[in-house]
Amino acid sequence: MEITAGSLEGSVIFHAISEISGFLLFMHQQIPALLQDITAEFDSRCENYKDLELALREDQVKPALRRKHAGEMREAKRGIQRFQKLMAGVAHFQTALKTILTETPRFEKALLILGGNPMRPQHVYELSFFSGRSAGGEEVDLGKSRAAEVLCKKAIRGLVTKNVGSVSYPGPLKLFLLVKAPSCLNQPLHFLPKRDFKYSNKIVPMRLSFKCKTENQSIDQFSQTGSSNGFVESDSDGGDFIWFQCRHVIKGLAFNTEPEGGIAQHFS
Repeated sequence: MEITAGSLEGSVIFHAISEISGFLLFMHQQIPALLQDITAEFDSRCENYKDLELALREDQVKPALRRKHAGEMREAKRGIQRFQKLMAGVAHFQTALKTILTETPRFEKALLILGGNPMRPQHVYELSFFSGRSAGGEEVDLGKSRAAEVLCKKAIRGLVTKNVGSVSYPGPLKLFLLVKAPSCLNQPLHFLPKRDFKYSNKIVPMRLSFKCKTENQSIDQFSQTGSSNGFVESDSDGGDFIWFQCRHVIKGLAFNTEPEGGIAQHFS
């Protein structure tokens, strides 16, 4: 899976994990549309609500128009409240991811787990970043570079070819994030250490491996072989790397899987 950048920088890894997470939620029927579309609609509703609120404060507004604005505000508020928890969960998730990419000078592996409990998952996706680094102590630039765009598109296409989401379970699930980082990591607001973390060996993870083009190595293809038994071993350089579980969980939504009217219908 090739990228145009000379290295897997923190911003590239951030966008890869963020976009893959959103795509998995959509493909496993946990959100009614792509996360980008939901975010755009949510932001639009919030702006519309603020505009209506300001309009109602004007003294010259006629009673009929005031009633119309009040009705539109109630409708907008219902849609905002329905997706508020989801959007808050996504924001906290991304803040935690940005934090660990900023604080950890080396970042190579992450788990995205769908289910009710990370130790008894329904789906597991392992993301490995070879030669991926983020400059420790420096802010991660969240701007989406060309390298990030190319990497995300290739990852999404790969997931589609593997029929991700073809086997899904009814009802809302939770999306958990675990990262492998140095044991000295101290971010209790976002991550809790899970040194001996293992999940059910009945679950076969789907593995995505990303490698730098400059390493003159071919990019690994998706693999669905192996188990979780080796996930708690030390890294090849002998460093003490352990699993950390993100405290922020994205919860799926209950919704009609065959709506009419697009994403706006779900905000009504």
